[in-house]
Amino acid sequence: MHKAVLEHADAADVVIMAAAVADYMPADRADQKIAKAGDTLTLVLKKTPDILGELGARRLAAGRGPLLVGFAAETTDLVVRATDKLRRKHADLIVANDVSRSDAGFDVPTNAVTLITADGAEAVPLQSKQRVAAEILDRVERLLARESEPAVRRT
Repeated sequence: MHKAVLEHADAADVVIMAAAVADYMPADRADQKIAKAGDTLTLVLKKTPDILGELGARRLAAGRGPLLVGFAAETTDLVVRATDKLRRKHADLIVANDVSRSDAGFDVPTNAVTLITADGAEAVPLQSKQRVAAEILDRVERLLARESEPAVRRT
């Protein structure tokens, strides 16, 4: 996925990174099945490539690139952590999910998110996931429209 996204991102107006493939992967790959032995098994994990972070750094260096949307699944300090992610990854929008809620996010048909941009945070109340998706796309559309405005009008 890392390679494919980086190959095609420059041709896109928007890249929405709804979730990481995985944050970590095994440091070493076994050539064969690991036979059961003992009561425990210790795995050493290493970070996977940060696709959103790479896209943000690449766009920052080039001075151009697609609008970048990322997601943050958090259990504490939702706005603080998502705002930090927005800055670190040079994204335009972070959709922050409080995954500790039982009525939102995983395994339920509803969600409540907070949309984080350079302008601040906006809570999107609990509603169907389809409505939340529409809210996210509406925000992306507004961000794209703002990017296309002449610089004189944006001040």
